Amino acid sequence: MDRAYKSELNREVPLAQPGEFAPVEIGPRSVWPPVVLAPMAGVTNWPFRAICRRFGAGLYVSEMVTARPLVEGRAKTLMLAEFGEDESPRSLQLYGVDPYYVGEAVKWLVGEGHVDHIDMNFGCPVPKVTRKGGGSAIPAKPRLLRKIVRAAVRNAGRIPVTIKFRMGIDESLLTYDDAGRIAEEEGCAAVALHARTAAQLYDGEAHWDAIAKLKDQVQTIPVLGNGDIWEAYDALRMMRETGCDGVVIGRGCLGRPWLFRDLADVFEGREPKNPPSFGEVAEIALEHAMLLCEWAGEASAMRMFRRHSSWYTKGFRGSAKLRARLMRVTTLPELEEVLRAADPNEPFPPDAMRVPRGKTSGRQKVSLPEGFLENRLTDDTPPVQVDPIALSGG
Repeated sequence: MDRAYKSELNREVPLAQPGEFAPVEIGPRSVWPPVVLAPMAGVTNWPFRAICRRFGAGLYVSEMVTARPLVEGRAKTLMLAEFGEDESPRSLQLYGVDPYYVGEAVKWLVGEGHVDHIDMNFGCPVPKVTRKGGGSAIPAKPRLLRKIVRAAVRNAGRIPVTIKFRMGIDESLLTYDDAGRIAEEEGCAAVALHARTAAQLYDGEAHWDAIAKLKDQVQTIPVLGNGDIWEAYDALRMMRETGCDGVVIGRGCLGRPWLFRDLADVFEGREPKNPPSFGEVAEIALEHAMLLCEWAGEASAMRMFRRHSSWYTKGFRGSAKLRARLMRVTTLPELEEVLRAADPNEPFPPDAMRVPRGKTSGRQKVSLPEGFLENRLTDDTPPVQVDPIALSGG
């Protein structure tokens, strides 16, 4: 990789040495390199996972699937829970606020032989979730968190259950210590910490020191770190600085699925290749769009792909005008025509390596139900059910 594609942060970071890092053990699954695709709503459906898997091994988790509509058999929710024909292992993220529905959903997933791994979402910070007491709000009530995790683990049998959470509501209410302890006590196979609070959303820098503290506390299961991995060398730095057992990749791979190839390279002690040229990026994008069409039909796929087209083209010369054209595309041939009209030989812009993709909004005051934090240490009552249609497509 040319020096221009390494940020100042990473220019002196050495490649992994033989034996320096080990596979991350998640139940019976040995994951190498120790890399997990973060569940991202509206993004990590099976077509996106298929594109990422083409570039490197790891564990690729589905987007969030809501427990109650899954139990009720709602068609759009079942669609979100689909896997590619050759996808293995099959990893699904489950969201729920009620231990009963979580247990029933896990029972169905395991009974149908549908999954090889279940991840639980306790990290979503968006207001429509937290104002109903879900997502990153749940760890603020440790007894409720314990009941939900217990319901998942007990119904999962030999299928490993992991949980992903944030540091807490805000700096005045940090909950990640309790969440890690509860996960360990209730039989989870691993935990993952997004090293930001819910109030931070995706703002500022991730607090890698919190990952190190959690790793010191959680002794019997792997701890995975998430936050600010934009380049493959960031993953090496995170693991060396925190001692964590693996990394979770979120926004860094949006429009850049080849990041998983780079990660495989650095963990094997190989220098990564230069990023692809625009023509190569266009071919990846078209393959992604074709898979979306196969999954959702052309009309829906083209709407879904608009956000991806923005990520794929970010930083290239004239990308603003190109994105404006891509936002108007309604068919696959139109998409191909627009992408092929650009210069295929244009190299990937070095300045785009660390440009945030996806959500970049600033801090927020976390929306919670009225009185939610009263008696939070003793209250294990599930909050009013989050609208499953709003979260999981009905």
